[in-house]
Amino acid sequence: MTPLGRFASYRNSRTALWAGVMGCGLLALGGIDWSAHLDQGRSQAEANLSGRVEPDPTTFSASELQELQRRFGVHGPQPKLAQLFTRGVDQLTPLRNHTVTRLESLRPVVLRESRRTGINPMLLAAILFDEMQHAKPGEDLPLAAHSGLFSTHGPAQLGLSEMVKQGLLREDATPEELAEARNQLLDPERNVELLAGKIARILKVLEQSPAATFNVSQSRSRAKTVATLAYLHNGKLDYPTRILRYMQDPELHGLLFGVPSKPSLSLI
Repeated sequence: MTPLGRFASYRNSRTALWAGVMGCGLLALGGIDWSAHLDQGRSQAEANLSGRVEPDPTTFSASELQELQRRFGVHGPQPKLAQLFTRGVDQLTPLRNHTVTRLESLRPVVLRESRRTGINPMLLAAILFDEMQHAKPGEDLPLAAHSGLFSTHGPAQLGLSEMVKQGLLREDATPEELAEARNQLLDPERNVELLAGKIARILKVLEQSPAATFNVSQSRSRAKTVATLAYLHNGKLDYPTRILRYMQDPELHGLLFGVPSKPSLSLI
């Protein structure tokens, strides 16, 4: 056979081989039910065309903010410069390690208050972590606290007004009663108890169950509830995002439950 003939024969055999492979592949693909895949793709395309996008649970509309202001008197948005400063502080590893150590000492009371109130312990831990990490130097010194220089005290940064709202302090309290109330706020364990009481109080006003603080990563409505709780606690619009992020922090999860791994979805 001539060289040209051998080449033609080789080319025909390769063509036949590829035809066989493609035929087998098409037979195999023919056994797959593509309807589910087509339906899924069609649904995604329709969603894209309709412009349906799940809203960010940490974003509040102007009407929502007005309603929260009317009902709770929250502070308002945090200036951009303050937000940048906060993010910078969050990157300081020594400060984070110090805060984690402080939070670890409060672990028993956090878990106890979670059992008592039914509130997600990761929510309590996230609030405590953020407030302790951004605390102002010297504000928890008894002399500074009793001087009236600071309005909030303790790990959760609570004020006398919260004790009044919980029925633990009279509005016309005497100087001695005010001094005792400040001492309670300065006590770390008592402060965590008051934080759990504050979250429970707000949940009741919002007509929400403590169970709504769990599974927030799987439910937008629950994430919105937690974002609202965070905003009402701190009063700054960037605060809910940080709290939801801390609730998914593996180190904080491991600190509470002794499992330094990806947090359980039922707890975030």
